[in-house]
Amino acid sequence: MKRFIYMGCLLSCLTVLSCGRKEAAADAVPTVYLAEVKNASQTGVVTFTGKTKAAAEVNHSFRVAGQIERVWVKEGDFVRKGQVLAEMDERDYVVQLEAARAEYAQVKADAERVMALYAEGNVTASNYDKARYGLQQMAQKLASCENQLADTKLRSSVTGYVQTRFHEPGETVSAGMAVVSVFEGDDVEVEIKVSSSDFMDLDRLSGYYCRFESMRDRSFPLSVARVSQEANASQLYSVRLKFADGQDLTKITPGMTTIVYAELAEAAAERGFVIPASAVLHQQGRSYVFVYSSDTGTIHRRAVQVDTAKRDGTMVVAAELTAGERVVAAGVHHVEDGQRVKVMEKPAESNVGSLL
Repeated sequence: MKRFIYMGCLLSCLTVLSCGRKEAAADAVPTVYLAEVKNASQTGVVTFTGKTKAAAEVNHSFRVAGQIERVWVKEGDFVRKGQVLAEMDERDYVVQLEAARAEYAQVKADAERVMALYAEGNVTASNYDKARYGLQQMAQKLASCENQLADTKLRSSVTGYVQTRFHEPGETVSAGMAVVSVFEGDDVEVEIKVSSSDFMDLDRLSGYYCRFESMRDRSFPLSVARVSQEANASQLYSVRLKFADGQDLTKITPGMTTIVYAELAEAAAERGFVIPASAVLHQQGRSYVFVYSSDTGTIHRRAVQVDTAKRDGTMVVAAELTAGERVVAAGVHHVEDGQRVKVMEKPAESNVGSLL
């Protein structure tokens, strides 16, 4: 009998604890992130992540192959035109030049003897021509060896600042491999990478401008400078944008990350309202959103009709919403109609995609 009494008490305690947990779960207020409903005619803006680069950037490479012996500059150094940037191990080219000089001396001596005999009429014109042309050929070979030895020193072709060191001493490089990159002058551009679909829509984009995290209160107008016509290995196209004249760019240097904005030409003609695709709940063949009421701090489900799904992660819905209303932007499967919620702070504008 005592055992049954103990078991009854234990079950009663477990029941009370279980009910308490359910009540606590029921009383928990979920935290949600809200997105503002906007008119479709006001959302024709496409964003890209860009990076500032020098307008004139030169990749310097050796004209001969070999092992790098020294790199005299580091990133950020100022260099003048003609300054030595790096040197290659020249041993093989010194040996090659000495051999060419010895061969040239022998060919020259032989040619001079033949020419002297020809002047006396003791050799044919054919032998004279062979000696003369052979000497010219050997002179060009000697000059080539001298040039190759000189090319073991890599000199800057422009005056500017070192952007990148691609290789270090001890590494072996082939002719034409970039070793040091130098950007010329103070002109800076913005480079963005666009997908093939965006590449096809470039003629519909206009009104470019960019913003930097360190200068949030400023916008810098841009215009298209040039567009690559060939995609890279990631199937992305490079677009270079130049800053408008008359802007203060003293704080903008190559290598800075920026957000580039561009306006769609046909945005003004769109109708409806734009919300994040993650805000739409699809159930039993219908679509819903949860609209937030600031007066009560609760959300209410509302049926909507989706007209268009855009590639930027948004959807255009018909007139069931009003511009300025706020809807739950994520986690719509975990909230309920009429539920009280806690609003999450909106991330910074530079936090693209709310990933941070």
